[in-house]
Amino acid sequence: MKSLFTRFCVITLTVLALPIAAAEKKSSAPAVFERPEKGNGSVRLIADPVKPESRLFKTTPQGELKLHFFFPPGWKATDKRPAIVFFFGGGWRSGSAVQFIPQAEYFASRGLVCASADYRISSIHKTTPDVCVEDAKSAVRWVRAHAGELGVNPDRLISSGGSAGGHLAAAVALVPGFDAAGEDLKISAVPNAMVLFNPALNLSAIPTKNAAGEEIGAKISPTLFMSKGAPPAILFFGTADKLKEHGDEFLKKSRESGNRCEQWTAAGQAHGFFNKQPWTSATAIQADKFLASLGYLKGAPTLALPAGAELRDEK
Repeated sequence: MKSLFTRFCVITLTVLALPIAAAEKKSSAPAVFERPEKGNGSVRLIADPVKPESRLFKTTPQGELKLHFFFPPGWKATDKRPAIVFFFGGGWRSGSAVQFIPQAEYFASRGLVCASADYRISSIHKTTPDVCVEDAKSAVRWVRAHAGELGVNPDRLISSGGSAGGHLAAAVALVPGFDAAGEDLKISAVPNAMVLFNPALNLSAIPTKNAAGEEIGAKISPTLFMSKGAPPAILFFGTADKLKEHGDEFLKKSRESGNRCEQWTAAGQAHGFFNKQPWTSATAIQADKFLASLGYLKGAPTLALPAGAELRDEK
């Protein structure tokens, strides 16, 4: 018998698969890119905000897409810093790049070049999940192609995101194809590491269609393309999240393939738990330690772990 979560996903993705009318040209970027007063993106992890600088990375029939950069203190264009690209969640249907302001500000304060990416979503652009994968690949490829002017080491790119955005962060690493026409495919869109917050990872059991009505769930499921040599990954889930079974499967297949993969869980927490305190801090701290272990950051995290926010390592 299908779970309520599965039925919800079926309904949501069926809606996404309805015939698409011509979309008005517009951008998914918020009019003013600043932290909201409440909800996703409202948490403050550092005292001094880092002002974003938005750069156009793609023009589509439905509008322009931007990367919203947060540069570290003392940043220079001649630097060779690691970089992280965040993708917001929202079921490929809603959401915005403001969701990852807290994490982008924090990791910029730790020395990374950070970017929160726009991508086309059904509520604004009338698009389907395969288009989201294409845009995510375009974003990572653009950062790598412009590493020389961004002060970025092109061999130290991290993809990150939550929920549907976590799916995209894993898809750029593992899912073949779905590249935008006209892009230089000699420039890889595969990141060097992944930081995934309650990601959707296997859509094969959930009806997921493209604009032509073709079933594509399996074609854009990162877990199904797991193989030896995949980028190291860290995953975060609440134990009450139905998507945790996606993480369990991904973790198992990753380790069977000889890849480094960690999964950390928050007891009793539901989907999206990382968007609120104390879990925004807890997950940022553990992600910091993971990236430091890869040599992408130096020193200990600069955040204090809030009381009652312990994460469990599912070894």
